Amino acid sequence: MKVFKFGGASIENVERAKNTAAIINENSTQPLLVVISAKGKTTNALEEIAHEYFNRQSEKALELFEQLKQDHNEYATALLEDQSVAIIENLQSLYLEIDWILNDVPVRGYDYYYDQIVSIGELLSTMIIAAYLNKNQVIATWIDVRDILKTDDTYRDAQIDWNATLQQVESQIVPLFANSNIVITQGFIGSTDENNSITLGREGSDYTAAVLANMCNAESVTIWKDVPSLLNGDPKIFPNTLPIEEITYHEVIEMAFYGAQVIHPKTIKPLQNKNIPLYVKCFLDKELKGTLIHNTDKKINYPPILVLKTKQTLLQVTTKDYSFITEDNLSRIYKMFHDCKIKINLIQNAAISFVACIDSHTAHLDELLALLNEQYEVKRNENLFLFTVRHYRQDILKEELKNRTVLLTQKTRQTIQMVVK
Repeated sequence: MKVFKFGGASIENVERAKNTAAIINENSTQPLLVVISAKGKTTNALEEIAHEYFNRQSEKALELFEQLKQDHNEYATALLEDQSVAIIENLQSLYLEIDWILNDVPVRGYDYYYDQIVSIGELLSTMIIAAYLNKNQVIATWIDVRDILKTDDTYRDAQIDWNATLQQVESQIVPLFANSNIVITQGFIGSTDENNSITLGREGSDYTAAVLANMCNAESVTIWKDVPSLLNGDPKIFPNTLPIEEITYHEVIEMAFYGAQVIHPKTIKPLQNKNIPLYVKCFLDKELKGTLIHNTDKKINYPPILVLKTKQTLLQVTTKDYSFITEDNLSRIYKMFHDCKIKINLIQNAAISFVACIDSHTAHLDELLALLNEQYEVKRNENLFLFTVRHYRQDILKEELKNRTVLLTQKTRQTIQMVVK
């Protein structure tokens, strides 16, 4: 069995959806588990709806949701034509889940409502794509991954219950291949013990594919993207990027950790644990070689790998009594970050100060600042960038740092990181 994962860009319009269906059909001679994201830009639209709803702007949220419904109904009609009525009726049951929420008053935390609302995107897209495949005599079985992927209740960043999920995979997914070579499901979402919808964090669809591949003992995973392969940098940011045809699990984990957007940070471990190769292929031209990610003992000569994280905030936390930033203060500060669910992208500490670079759009930043200010003096710089180079060379650094001011630098043998403005 193989696992394919398609992102939102691969189905964002009718033409691309048909192309994705053709790729699935061409590989339908053996069992194929297909994980699909929400249609392009849908998650962003649902995030806006969640924001308006939680801020007691229900009319605006309902208006935006009506637009999203219309968009998906038109999308389904264009794909399914005379068979669209039945699928639109099925979509209505999903719409109803959100309508109930939007017509009520929020009484729980934002993260809970975010997950209930945003999770519908993947359900809508997969239901439509599965119907289109079956309309074209490509037998595909649709399954709600919320019945499979069981998690804790950490909304927006759920942790998978591996034992419970494995039981569901073995009892519900594996038997489906007795009647169909193709099973369609969703990425990014799961459910709690109380059957509440939950998400695995942004870009978590790759992770879903890896987890299911691990539990199904898949032959391989292929992630279909709109780029020819993994590149050594984002071509929208860095000119003259280079393709990477082969890369190890270790190296791609480093890329993901530092913020490269190609592979989700958690995706590699489930594959590495069972030595399942991961391919990155281009859905726009499936004949391109793409990238193979796997274990290998041979030496690979990598080009400099460039990662630029935007919208960064630099926090400087200083003790008020001039006490040293040693284990007691460090543990206290780390706990505050942990309790506020804020991830640190870069840290450095001196005698009486602790510096952390974090994402500026972090949901609980105000909560963190309030906690820190109770015990420490806090300064912050905003609108910054975090620039990381693996396998760095001085000529690359000189070129990329032109017209930038470096505020903080950390360097190891293979990696250099700089907070710049």
